[in-house]
Amino acid sequence: MTENKTQQQENQEQEAIPMVDEAAQEETLEQVEEAVAGDIEALLSEAREEAAKHRDMALRLQADMENLRRRTRLDIEEARKFALEKFVNALIPAMDSMEMGLDAASKEEASIDSIREGLEMTFKQMLDILQSFNVERVDPKGEKFNPQLHEAMTMVPSPDHESQTVMDVFQKGYTLNERLVRPARVIVAQ
Repeated sequence: MTENKTQQQENQEQEAIPMVDEAAQEETLEQVEEAVAGDIEALLSEAREEAAKHRDMALRLQADMENLRRRTRLDIEEARKFALEKFVNALIPAMDSMEMGLDAASKEEASIDSIREGLEMTFKQMLDILQSFNVERVDPKGEKFNPQLHEAMTMVPSPDHESQTVMDVFQKGYTLNERLVRPARVIVAQ
């Protein structure tokens, strides 16, 4: 009887489960798959658009950087090429003065005094130009010998000068923005 009872219970349980139509079940599964596929397609399409935007931005940025590099390189080349233009423009009037002085010196009425005066004016003009570009003369006569600014050509015993003092200057030195360009060539007292 228990066996019969169990079978009856099973039959009742199966009757309690509603019967689903297999065709309806397949139709529902297809609808779910289509909906998921549609969502995936939409997400994929959106991701592709975003990737295309980022790629375009990256290409534009890369092109901008390349243009900047090229412009910077050209600017540097031009700066090197014309770095001395201002200096040359300042020197040209002094060169003109020297040329006029040479022409004046070749004339018969030229006197030594007028040639000297013209030469001194041109020399002062050159010194002014150099000074305007932060070039300073180093004239150490009577100063203590400084190996960083002076080059000793010879040392001479001298009772009239203190030891290690510059007695005479062969060539004056020059500095550019306080950096030595040429040392003063000097005679030093021993």
